[in-house]
Amino acid sequence: MKEIRKRRTGAAPRRVSELLAAVLLAAVIVIIGGCGGSGAGTQPNVPATTGAAGEETPGTEPAEQPPAEQTKITQITNWFAQAEHGGQYAALVKGFYEEAGLDMTIQSGGPGISATQIVASGKAQFGMGQADEILFARQNGIPLVAIAGIFQKNPQALMFHKSEPIDSFDDLNGRKVYVGSGVAYWEFIKKKFNLDNVQEMKYTGQLINFIEDKEAVTQIYMTSEPYTMEQEGVEVGYLLNADSGYMPYGNLLFTTEQYLREHPDIVKAYVEASIKGWDYYKDNAEEINKHIQEKNPDMPLEKLEYSAQALQPLVYGFDAETHGVGHMTEERWTTLMNQLLDLELLKQPIDVKTVFTTEFLPK
Repeated sequence: MKEIRKRRTGAAPRRVSELLAAVLLAAVIVIIGGCGGSGAGTQPNVPATTGAAGEETPGTEPAEQPPAEQTKITQITNWFAQAEHGGQYAALVKGFYEEAGLDMTIQSGGPGISATQIVASGKAQFGMGQADEILFARQNGIPLVAIAGIFQKNPQALMFHKSEPIDSFDDLNGRKVYVGSGVAYWEFIKKKFNLDNVQEMKYTGQLINFIEDKEAVTQIYMTSEPYTMEQEGVEVGYLLNADSGYMPYGNLLFTTEQYLREHPDIVKAYVEASIKGWDYYKDNAEEINKHIQEKNPDMPLEKLEYSAQALQPLVYGFDAETHGVGHMTEERWTTLMNQLLDLELLKQPIDVKTVFTTEFLPK
């Protein structure tokens, strides 16, 4: 992994030219004081400043200190810039990362981009993903560690036409369901609700087939696609996957075991600045959304505003309401692991204490 330079805490030495200038200026002042003073031994009333070695140097103006060196880091999100990344962009725009000594680059994810692999390779120090992805990565020998669970409830959902008699997951039997192949939440829902009579259709990200088939169901983010359907004049409802009992933390932040071990100070600075960003985004989404749109011009401000409102209970509610944004518990991680073991998506138990930490969250 590429070595990351730590933030310099001490002041940088003056350059040679600056030091010579200070010495010459001091000499001139001494000469002037000796020739033009009002009495023997008097000195001009010139303020003193601290020299390079800590001693006072009469007659020099305070030298402008260079800014402390910032640690260059990169975080990769799980999709193109959107409201679901609002806290990260708030921390960037409002200078919270900079204040923490971090020269931050936010790299957008997208189709075919694996944040887990990019972070594991060292090309980014921090990533964003789902809790089950972290467990799968560790099963595959990639020692990632979750450091903040941004979405207490995952925004993944199953959307249907509102005219259809769908009130629970049981009502999905007998329907076409557009869903990603082998996704964990769908395997869980199928098994728990005995969905043995559904026609699984490949999810492509396009909604035209769903729109044209009134009986169809499709996977979505409840913070996004319902707005799109509203603009198309299609009335929809949705079932939040988390309400099925499958509740992985969403858009959680993670790093590698090695980076956490070698740079705990940087991890702490990153987590605290990110949470500060999410706390700011809660009441200032309109301001930050303009900057998000600059990164993703295809995203209308109206949709960003919709998403910012829709994610409020998912990020700031549930456990976060009393424990703060990013809170995670061993109980939920253990439950998730056992669900994946039951589905045989995990081959053997994992010590969840190695999978996540709340050590760096603001107290």
